[in-house]
Parts: sequence; C-alpha cells; structure tokens
Amino acid sequence: MPSTPSIVWLRDDLRVADNPALSAAVDRGGPVVVLYLLDEESPGARPLGGASRWWLHGSLAALAAELADRGAHLTLRRGAAGTVIPQLVAESGAGAVYWNRRYGALREVDAELKSRLRADGLDVQSFGASLLFEPWTITTGAGDPYKVFTPFWRACLAGDDPRAPLQPPERIEGLAVASDDLDTWALLPTRPDWAAGLRAAWTPGEQGAHARLEHFVEHGLPLYHRRDEPGIEATSRLSPHLRFGELSPHQVWARLRGPLAPAAIANRPKFLSEIGWREFSYSILFHQPSIATENVRRDFDAFPWQAPDPAVLEAWRRGMTGIPLVDAGMRQLWTSGWMHNRVRMIVASLLTKNLLIDWRVGEAWFWDTLVDADEASNAASWQWVAGSGADAAPYFRVFNPVLQAERFDPDQAYVRQWVPELGTGAYPRPIVDLAASRTAALAAYEVVKAAKQA
Repeated sequence: MPSTPSIVWLRDDLRVADNPALSAAVDRGGPVVVLYLLDEESPGARPLGGASRWWLHGSLAALAAELADRGAHLTLRRGAAGTVIPQLVAESGAGAVYWNRRYGALREVDAELKSRLRADGLDVQSFGASLLFEPWTITTGAGDPYKVFTPFWRACLAGDDPRAPLQPPERIEGLAVASDDLDTWALLPTRPDWAAGLRAAWTPGEQGAHARLEHFVEHGLPLYHRRDEPGIEATSRLSPHLRFGELSPHQVWARLRGPLAPAAIANRPKFLSEIGWREFSYSILFHQPSIATENVRRDFDAFPWQAPDPAVLEAWRRGMTGIPLVDAGMRQLWTSGWMHNRVRMIVASLLTKNLLIDWRVGEAWFWDTLVDADEASNAASWQWVAGSGADAAPYFRVFNPVLQAERFDPDQAYVRQWVPELGTGAYPRPIVDLAASRTAALAAYEVVKAAKQA
C-alpha cells in the first residue's frame, strides 16, 4: 500500500458517487487530499458568471459535508493550476494526482501539467466521468467528427452501452492541508442580494441532484411528450446538476434504464436523446474549443450584425420587449437562473434574427445569468439558433414568438406567471416589428450566401 498521499483534483465533478478520480485515489490506498481549485488565471479559463458563482458556493458547501461524513476534507485553493497543483504536491508529499477529464481549451493545461508531474515521478491519471462517450471515439467512417446530430447520436447508440456508475467510497482517509475559507471567495451576491429566486428554486449539491432526478422520473418523464409547453413541469431541470457534476450522465442513464412507469418508458428515448445533445455539444467543443467566440461555420464571419441599441438590448435582458413569451422567459431567467428550453430558442431567435444582434452578446448574458451556464451547451445552442453552428437551424427559420405562444402556451399559464401586468397600461409596446424584422434578417443572410459563393 502506498505511503504517499494522493491528490484528487475536482473540477466540474462535484460529487462523491460515480467519481472515477476519487475512486482511483481510494483504491490506491493511503491518505487523500480532495482539492477544488478555482482557476480563473490559466490560459483558456473563463471566469464564472454571477449565477454560476452562486451555485458553486452551495455545491462546494454540500460537497464538503459529504466528504466530512466519509472522513475526508475539502481543500480549497485559488490560482493557476500550473502553479497551485505543484505547490500542493510539495506541501502534502503526494505521490499521485488524479482528475476527471475536461474537453475545452483547458485540456491543454491538463496535458502540460500531466507531463510535468509524471517527469517528477508522480502517478498521474485522468478519467472519463462527465460524458457517456469520449468525443474522439464517435467519428464518421472517414474518422472526422460528426457535424449533424442525428447520425452522431445514432453512432453513439450503435456502440457499447455506457459503463455502470461507480459506487461512492464508504470511507476516505482524508489528509488535512491548508485551505481557503469558502466565504472568502465572495461567490454569493451581497449588495444587492439578487439570489432569493435562485434559493427558492434550487438545492445545489449531490443530494439535491438525486432528489431532482427522482422527482423528474416520477413526475416529469411521464409528461415529457409535452416538454415544449413551458407552463407545465415536464422537463428535468437536471442541467445545472450535470453542469457542476453533482450528477453524472452515467447515473442518469442507469436510472432511466431502471424501473419506470409505462408512460415514462414511452418518453425515455426522447429524453435520452436530449442527453445526447449535451454529448454532441461537447464533441463540438472538443474539436473547436473557441465556440464561445468564433463561428463554427466560418462563412458566418461575413454576417452583418448590427451594433446593439443599448435601450433595446436592456429591454431584451430585463424582459421588457413588449413580446409576452420573450419577456416571460427573460424574467424567468433573471429570477430563477434558468429558462425553459423552448423559450430559450425563442428569445435567442428574437435577439439574433429579429434584432440582428450578434449571438455572442446573448451567449455572454446567458453565461452570467444561467445556473447551468455550460461551456459546451451554452455556446453551441446559441450558434444553433443563430445559424452559425454545427447542425444549425436553417437561417430562414425565424421563431415567431406570437405563434409559438399560441401553440405551446395557449392558456397563457406561463406568460401570466411571469408577466402579470400583461394587458395593462404598464406593459410596453413591442420593440420590434416581427414581420418586417424577419424580412430584414433574411436579407442579411444573403450577404453570407454571397460571401460563401465569392
């Protein structure tokens, strides 16, 4: 049994169960240092938005309690990984460092650090924990990444089933080392404290994640065929738990393969395909790490985005556009840190196609306000709506929010919940003519087509 400690470096995997890096450290034997590093300094690191910072605080507090119940400690450090990890190795005398893989630009940081530590004689291993299928394993017959979702997901399902989830270690021999105090990171809003709606809507942490999964299996999955109706609770709301890794996709997959009501079984394939869209987004990120800043379809570099009018942009952000379904969604986002997926597409379409505002402006707002702001899904979804992404919605598809409301919120249950002043003099007039702006959007797209043919 090794006498040197192991370091488990946690990132977007804030859980004890089904955590391959943690399990490997426990199996190795010896003391374990469980580290969360808040790294906003390494090349490629993107500082968290406000809603994600709120969630991270709650998730870390919950994780610390889970670890303490098993005899371990959560060590908190802040700084660049290339500096902090070697320092912690020296402090603890560690002989091994384990982590679970990530797939964006920061994987270059991981690769460089792995090489350095191995050169120093440490056992350094990384594991697959956040995806059902590693991105490099799902390719076309020519070995290229898929650009369209349906054949991508078909290829995923044609292979071996995802592995079974790992059980949590019952006991962890924890090693206490110097740690930051979570409160000193100032992740929670104070002046003003805008998080009351988030606190009412969410329970960050592993226990909250599993409670949410069970609630969905029992109540939401049987209604999942009505998932496009924002006024009913038919979606899972698992996205922030998956984003922070409080729940793994392997655990979701295994649970949905377990006992289900007949109505839930009928809806299972469609829900699992939505997990597939998350996998597809990460495949895009893996092959194009700059998707939050660069068009996937480079012909879209020629698109004539308009400089946003500050008043118009603020009306969109605050849910004061005068278009009820859009305003309901933006207010739901502002209040709860989350928005129904169908409505996300509608508000994004209004911004990018009716207002001709660059998708990156919307992506940045969602990054700051969503509790599930994910480096892959957020950018990939914005590009999908804008028409610049992989397997993008055709540019001529402009969501009409009035028709969408008539179809998916016919009794106005959703709109009335979030826009109570609708129909009164307090509600603003529309900031844009939907028909005229759709015509202008299609004309703007002709610039892209002309540039592509040139």
